[in-house]
Amino acid sequence: MSPIERARGAIGARFLLHGRCVAHGLDCVGLAGLAYGIAVPRGYALRGGRVAQVIAAAEAAGLVRVDDARVGDLLLLNAGAGQLHLAIASETGVIHADAALRRVVERPGVPPWPELARWRLKED
Repeated sequence: MSPIERARGAIGARFLLHGRCVAHGLDCVGLAGLAYGIAVPRGYALRGGRVAQVIAAAEAAGLVRVDDARVGDLLLLNAGAGQLHLAIASETGVIHADAALRRVVERPGVPPWPELARWRLKED
């Protein structure tokens, strides 16, 4: 199953900070871990993430940083003052764990947050 298929399977799951499974809830980091089948950190704050730390963690997990856009890419977004956010690119927008809506949703259109980095699984 591809990352986009796994992310779509989580749509509707409730938002839970540090959540790691569809049944109990997911946050954006948990959704990324589920979609890409990678281990992800715990114990972080909702705000105050560091870009360099997220980039290092993604690359340590085996994701490859890319510049071109494809469906299924993992996006690092600047969601506000001190707030980083992860989302998975879809054909029409992004799939992400939306704290305001309290659910994993597919948001149409270009995300309203600046993109800081983009990764995908290493191609064989």
